[in-house]
Amino acid sequence: MNQLTALSVSIAVLGGIWTFLALGPLSGAVLVWAGFIAWGCYFHTGGNTDALKKTIAGNIYGAVLAGIALLLVVNNPVGLPAAIAAPVYVAVTVFCLVIVAGTNLLSVVPANVYGYAATVAYSLSKADVLSNANLTSVGFNNPVVLLSASFILGAVFGSLSGQLAGKLGK
Repeated sequence: MNQLTALSVSIAVLGGIWTFLALGPLSGAVLVWAGFIAWGCYFHTGGNTDALKKTIAGNIYGAVLAGIALLLVVNNPVGLPAAIAAPVYVAVTVFCLVIVAGTNLLSVVPANVYGYAATVAYSLSKADVLSNANLTSVGFNNPVVLLSASFILGAVFGSLSGQLAGKLGK
């Protein structure tokens, strides 16, 4: 089997398993789509052990910074005028998102951005998420925790699909 077919088969099989797990036994603890973001990020980052580490670290780092931005927006601790509060807090946190690119583990800026963007998008799509109780919780109602779990498992599934494709392609 050629490598493209092997990768297609492995992603199809493991994608089905991932979806079953995310919608079934792991429902509420992971999100299907967020796992697929990390899965794609794993391959975008190089599809190897280093890529797995950088995908997980970058996605989680982005999620954490998004959580900080959301907390700042919800609480506005420095009392900025409403019209500029969110833009200023986002600007500060996205600066932090990119400035770390000189650090090897966080050097894949797209991985950091995927984590940030997905966490903010999820949070803004659910009105009940944007509360201090949820944003500071250690449970899966905290978008940082939920998205981070999804990113970890999605990246692992990406790695597994690459390994399976390697075996099928031989």
